[in-house]
Amino acid sequence: MSALLVIIYISFISLGLPDAILGSAWPELHLDLGISVGYAGIISMIVSAGTVVSSLMSERFIIKFGTGKVTVLSVLFTACALAGFTVSSNFILMCFFAIPLGLGAGSVDTALNNFVAIHYKSRHMNWLHAFWGIGATAGPLLMSLFILQNNGWRVGYGIIALFQIILVIVLFLTLPLWNRTKNSSDTLNSTEETSFEVNNDIQDKKNRIGQLLALPGAKPALVAFFCYCTVELIAGMWGATYLVNVKKITAEVAARWVGLYYLGITVGRILSGFLAIKMNNNQLIRFGQIVSIVGVIFLFIPGAVLFQLVGFILLGLGNAPVFPAMLHETPVRFGKGLSQGVMGIQMATAYIGNTLMPPLFGLVASKTSFIIMPIVLLGFLIIEYVSTVLVNSQIRRTRG
Repeated sequence: MSALLVIIYISFISLGLPDAILGSAWPELHLDLGISVGYAGIISMIVSAGTVVSSLMSERFIIKFGTGKVTVLSVLFTACALAGFTVSSNFILMCFFAIPLGLGAGSVDTALNNFVAIHYKSRHMNWLHAFWGIGATAGPLLMSLFILQNNGWRVGYGIIALFQIILVIVLFLTLPLWNRTKNSSDTLNSTEETSFEVNNDIQDKKNRIGQLLALPGAKPALVAFFCYCTVELIAGMWGATYLVNVKKITAEVAARWVGLYYLGITVGRILSGFLAIKMNNNQLIRFGQIVSIVGVIFLFIPGAVLFQLVGFILLGLGNAPVFPAMLHETPVRFGKGLSQGVMGIQMATAYIGNTLMPPLFGLVASKTSFIIMPIVLLGFLIIEYVSTVLVNSQIRRTRG
């Protein structure tokens, strides 16, 4: 394994660390600052908006500065934002520092995903996102160590900011490694993966969003990303509420079962890395989608609540390979020359799904019933499956 790949893995732990800590810190944070409990949603929306903007703009910065420098600057933005949270004394400052947090997270996510998709094998993409899961799990655990202390949430943010600063230094010192990646034995060579290059007229121009959306398979690919994130986030955010309100499971058990769902995603991505040695990306995507659909079907089964646990675990395991495999397939589907631009749009679409669909589902379910959750999940999974079929069929027709 190359030294650069180890650094990229660590960077994705760093990317996952801040993602879940706002929710963990908020019960104490909002009391310390004397602000409404509902204001967490505003900060989350600002962060999400920043990730969408930076994802869409990432291509031009990566072309100009290179992936290594963009990664350094993005992590520096994140470190400064987290340090700013540490010293924030009011809600306005929290909102201000949420801007660079979103901008940094979106850029580094898009840059590293495309870099790994082009230069490394599919198993590394799965393991990369498993490392994100480690970071997302570790963040709340770190925060919980300090939260009971006076202003402990500030210490928690400070520790994570310090980790990011150390990472910035490491990334800066290892910038030369990015240019030597093609010589690594772990990187793809032309005989291992082929890339579908579209006509040169588009590649020679600035890759405007309209041009990228016109590529064969681009639109259904975005639908698949949107549906995947909708399924993952609705199950994670509202799964416990569904289990408590509909299946009458205690809140403690419900939280534990949803935790197993996220554990299934993380463990599943580690296992998917090994499956990727024998299976290609499209096979991993189909396999994951079928397992996810089976998992949701278990949620429909009445009677023994054990079916619900099996359903959530299967849904987590099924979700595991889909997102990394779709990301890794991007250069193969659309060509290496256009993959960074397409990757930016895909990540922006994913962030939009993450931001809008869970609260929208919560609003609808609260007005009707949370019994609709398995129906909604199954519907989006079917659309996701059909969309991935359309992507491949449109690209095959274009290739002839």
